Amino acid sequence: MSAQSSPSASAAVKQSTVFSILVAISSVHMLNDSMQSVVSALFPIVENSLGLKLGQIGWIAFTLNMTSSVLQPVVGILSDKKPAPWMLPVGMACSMVGMAGLAYAPNFWLLLLAVVFVGLGSAVFHPEGSRVVYFAAGGRRGLAQSIYQVGGNFGQALAPLMTIYIFVPLGQRGAVLGTFLAIAAILILLRVVPWYSVQLAEKGKPAPKAKPGGGTTVSLQPPLYSNRTIGFALSLLLVLVFARSWYAAGIGSFYQFFLQSEYGLSIKQAQVPLFLFMAAGVAGTFFGGILADRFGRKQMMLFSIAGSAPFALLLPHLPIEWVYPIIFALGFILQSGFAVSVVYAQELMPGKVGMASGLVTGLAFGMGGLGAIAFGTAADHYGLADVMVACSVLPLFGLLSIMLPKDRR
Repeated sequence: MSAQSSPSASAAVKQSTVFSILVAISSVHMLNDSMQSVVSALFPIVENSLGLKLGQIGWIAFTLNMTSSVLQPVVGILSDKKPAPWMLPVGMACSMVGMAGLAYAPNFWLLLLAVVFVGLGSAVFHPEGSRVVYFAAGGRRGLAQSIYQVGGNFGQALAPLMTIYIFVPLGQRGAVLGTFLAIAAILILLRVVPWYSVQLAEKGKPAPKAKPGGGTTVSLQPPLYSNRTIGFALSLLLVLVFARSWYAAGIGSFYQFFLQSEYGLSIKQAQVPLFLFMAAGVAGTFFGGILADRFGRKQMMLFSIAGSAPFALLLPHLPIEWVYPIIFALGFILQSGFAVSVVYAQELMPGKVGMASGLVTGLAFGMGGLGAIAFGTAADHYGLADVMVACSVLPLFGLLSIMLPKDRR
């Protein structure tokens, strides 16, 4: 490490955690993901009102994931070069347009177009939101990322409640209420954006580092890993997040239909296990970040994905009374490593926070949207029971976490 970079690294460690900004950006994350949840909450409604097949439901989920997630690395790369705080409220405005479109779309294709606007808004928000968290974290990266992700996971967990209390009584038109979520997010961002702009002015420029021959290069932090190690670890990390995303797509999009067909539950009753899974994920995300700061990122990711495998394998074969506690434990363990994987990627790629966050929460998660198409199409041809059994083996990919290099902070 160069003499010039040591003081800046030391200052970064000693920087205090700005909890007010973390809570604010986490709240916006909750509102953003709540708008995404409107899409999945509408699945059982539009299946009836628009006469959609499960394969078309899969295409809706795929479109949301592709636009909201796969574009994130692109936005992340651009924002790493030139951060733009104004992109945060612009993203929320895109989502607001999508909410209005969802409420009044008369057919499948216009519904997809509305979903694209919701996804674009999310794609714009996440990389810049992750950079806000990076600045506000101080020396507590795991905790800060967990606070941020808890907001998003809580927003996702609202989907079953929206189905029960909004869309079953009001139908598709109830989606227009989502525009108020966007307005609330923009109002909160009026506080966050000025603070973020100040941080960029003070700390956004990479610190100079000496180069042989008297010249200088710029680097936010000195490299912790070789390029070969980074490439291997990042590829493996994407496989792990990909597997988790495919499994989450199977549960989030189709498990409610499985409960209705196999257990005879009503639409409202089928939302309860889904809510337990997502609510447990909120708690798992928070405590996972705290535990990762103490025990390490790699260990937490191994526990998260591989540890959830036994519960996932059991879930399709349980009597209904056992579904509730098992799916709660499954959600808690599975999501305990999500925020951790983002921090691990950021530490693999210091100085490229937007791109690292976009890859983990964006590209890999978006590619998991392919699972929604695959599962929906397979369910139309082979039945939901076989699809749920096939889906249950995906967390076994978590055993590959053993091969990740040890995290270094």
